[in-house]
Amino acid sequence: MFGRILIANRGEIALRVLRACRRMGVTPVVAYSEADRDSRAVRLADEAICVGPADSARSYLSAASILSAAVVTGCDAIHPGYGFLSEDDTFAEMTRAHGLTFIGPPPEVLERFASKAGTRQLLGRHGLPTVPGSHGMLRDDDHGLAEAERIGYPVLIKPSAGGGGRGMRLVRSSRELQQALTICRSEARAAFGDDSLYLEKWLDETRHVEVQVLVDRYGNGVHVGERDCSVQRRHQKIVEEAPTPALTDARRAELADIAVRAVVAAGYENVGTLEFLVDGQGDAYFIEINCRIQVEHPVTEMLSGIDLVTEQIRIAAGEPLGHTQADVRLRGHAIELRINAEDVEHDFRPQAGRVSEYLPPGGPGVRMDSHLFAGYEVPPYYDSLLGKLIVWGPDRMTAIERARVALGELVIDGLKTNVPFHRALLHDGAFLEGRFTTDLLDRVGSAAFLAAAPGARS
Repeated sequence: MFGRILIANRGEIALRVLRACRRMGVTPVVAYSEADRDSRAVRLADEAICVGPADSARSYLSAASILSAAVVTGCDAIHPGYGFLSEDDTFAEMTRAHGLTFIGPPPEVLERFASKAGTRQLLGRHGLPTVPGSHGMLRDDDHGLAEAERIGYPVLIKPSAGGGGRGMRLVRSSRELQQALTICRSEARAAFGDDSLYLEKWLDETRHVEVQVLVDRYGNGVHVGERDCSVQRRHQKIVEEAPTPALTDARRAELADIAVRAVVAAGYENVGTLEFLVDGQGDAYFIEINCRIQVEHPVTEMLSGIDLVTEQIRIAAGEPLGHTQADVRLRGHAIELRINAEDVEHDFRPQAGRVSEYLPPGGPGVRMDSHLFAGYEVPPYYDSLLGKLIVWGPDRMTAIERARVALGELVIDGLKTNVPFHRALLHDGAFLEGRFTTDLLDRVGSAAFLAAAPGARS
């Protein structure tokens, strides 16, 4: 096992990894930007080291700065969290070249799964049904137009690298496509340093369902069930839950089994998440794999009791998988609400400022993963995520009731958050009945959704 791990990330995931290290007897060292000098992870770390200014390109995205920090502090591994360098195969190779371990898939695995279009083809050969899309990356606009005509409008433009909805656009005509390709390339280049794009056929009225897998370097793999991430806004997830209301028990078991078999056959390693679109008939289509820990991993932890961050570290250290499929037992229902610094009444505009008071909720089945504290200054430079409220119940309605109570207890004063949206959602008829799709919010618009749902301003 590792002696010292550099945590090359920020916010709640840095704190989450730090706590996992402590439980494993590993010394956590936190890398931070100048904007995060007073963060909770830095305050709790055994050791912390500044890796650059607030600009993420010169700090959390700077491979040279992160590697230097790891070497200087005597670390033998780097945990990249999610986002930033977490799926960068070049950085993983550089980490190895410096005699360090990248906690995640090894560089050759990241390279194999780096292209989303290529991954669709690879896993399609191993039995996963895929959404119709372009043949490889788009060489130029003319290629994009020709591929869109072949696939049929509407189509979704997607970046080969990264995620979180950046660089994605839904287009319904050739005129829209020509304009959107330029915008998407620019967004992808700025966010991920890679402007490669591909197309997927747009499927209306779908659910977004993902399967969590664990695979060690010896070819042993298990799935840890699925999660429903259909409550989104502009392709960015806001709420996740498990199990999904969209599938029968038999169908969910079938989907999870085929997912883990495919990634093991394709040579995957470490923790990963396979994402699918599920139509109204329950048919699932693979769209991409995330080769890292997910923001929503606590949902699965609440159902299974398996610490996914610990498993990441163990597998990266070369330990065999500690679970067979028969050992994985999922019970009850879990829901995660992403708490963001956003003004929901003004199109979810990101917020920054000082948190004057912070009181997390508690009680049975309630977990709050957050880096907040009273006096914390939320910086304007990064993602707006403040924390994640996760609740568990023996059934879905109990989980929803616990989420309502927990939201009522949660206090974050000093800046606006998206808590009013979550209050509205937990009273929305479509959500309560489990019949929502990925366009639940975008279809009616943020303002209309908030106005229509009871409990929005309670």
